Amino acid sequence: MNTTRMDQLQDLLRESPGDAFLIFAIAKEYEGGGQLAEALQHYEQLGALDPGYVGLYYHWGKLLEQLGRSAEAGEVYDRGLAVAKSAGDRHAWSELSAARMDMDI
Repeated sequence: MNTTRMDQLQDLLRESPGDAFLIFAIAKEYEGGGQLAEALQHYEQLGALDPGYVGLYYHWGKLLEQLGRSAEAGEVYDRGLAVAKSAGDRHAWSELSAARMDMDI
């Protein structure tokens, strides 16, 4: 994990609490650094704070799969599919659909 980048992201989040993009970026930074519990915590926080953040669900579901929590991953993908459909985001819907189908194989 890039400590300087994480420090910058944390500083920005202190200035703009609740910024969905910053929370997502912090989750990705933790995930990239192998700190999966922290990443999951931030994905869950973002899901509660801004359930309409379409980009969240694919990454959140993949992390849950990586952690061996397939049932929860499936639920996250299903929620994401509904959000993507509601938002008219065909690209996100397609990615989430493929991820969900891969789980069922």
